[in-house]
This record gives sequence, C-alpha cells and structure tokens, in this order.
Amino acid sequence: MRIISGEYRGRRLISPATYDIRPTSDKVKEAVFNLLIPYISEGFAALDLFSGTGSLGLEAVSRGAARVYFSDSSRESIKIIKENIKLCAAEEHSVILSGDYRSNIRRIHDRLDIVFIDPPYAGDFYIPALREIKVAGILKEGGCIVCEHSAREALPDEAEGFRLVKCRRYGQTGVSIYE
Repeated sequence: MRIISGEYRGRRLISPATYDIRPTSDKVKEAVFNLLIPYISEGFAALDLFSGTGSLGLEAVSRGAARVYFSDSSRESIKIIKENIKLCAAEEHSVILSGDYRSNIRRIHDRLDIVFIDPPYAGDFYIPALREIKVAGILKEGGCIVCEHSAREALPDEAEGFRLVKCRRYGQTGVSIYE
C-alpha cells in the first residue's frame, strides 16, 4: 500500500497485521482520485470516515488537501493512522477523531469538499452516515461524498438529499459518488 501521486508519491504506508482492516487497494485509490479531479482544488478539506489505515486521507493530503479529518473507532486503526501520518510528516494537515462515526461527524466544524465513506462492507453504514453528514451540514456546496462498497451492493440513486452522480466497479469494489 502506497501513496499514488502528489507530494508523498511512492511513500509506502503501514498495513494492518490482520484482515480486520480492509485498506483500499492502490488500483481503486488511483481510480477514485481520477474521478475526483473536478472536486480537488489547492487547499481543499476532506473527511476520511472509517479511515482504517488513513490511506485515502493521506492520498488527499499528498494531492494538496489543507486539512483531512481521519475518523475511526478501532484502536488498532487509530494507531496505524497516527504512524502513517508521521511517516508522511503530514501532522499539520491531519486531525484524528477517535470514536463512533456519528459523534465524530458532529465534532467537525469545517465545511468539507470531499468525504470518503469506506466502512466495513458487512455493516449498514452508508445511509446513516449520509444522514449525519446532511444534518451536520459539513459538505460544501459543490462538494462530493465517495462511498466505497462491495460491487455486489448497489447504493440508491438518491439518499438523504444527496444524488448519485457516478458509479464505477473495480473488481470486487464499487465506488459511488454523491453530490
């Protein structure tokens, strides 16, 4: 697992020792960021919800994000995220939120350009997370939400006031983008 592009390009990140954390593959991460080109501008802000290793958020920092919020409830994940942030010397651009995703969303007082939602595939997290994002009002006008999910699962065309604008499949992984 590595950073694909930008300031930290080629930097190898720490991977989990077990399969309890499912990091986004380099192939999917590169495809996702290619889809996000219209949403990325210098100094953008993002949330990496269900961060796992922090790979998506660190890719965002590498590509010019001024601030990325990393949210996870797993102690192991938080430890890996901290180590990966340190590896990239990205501390000044990173905010770590430990705990339940709903309360972490409410703790953000920024307006975000991009939100990554990459939860455990087995759970029912997508619609509740979209609802929390909507209620908290943290997504900027013109921003997007990227949901990574099992390719076998189709997310709705509309949810909580957000509209599906792109849906792609990369092997076993589905990527749905909402505005």
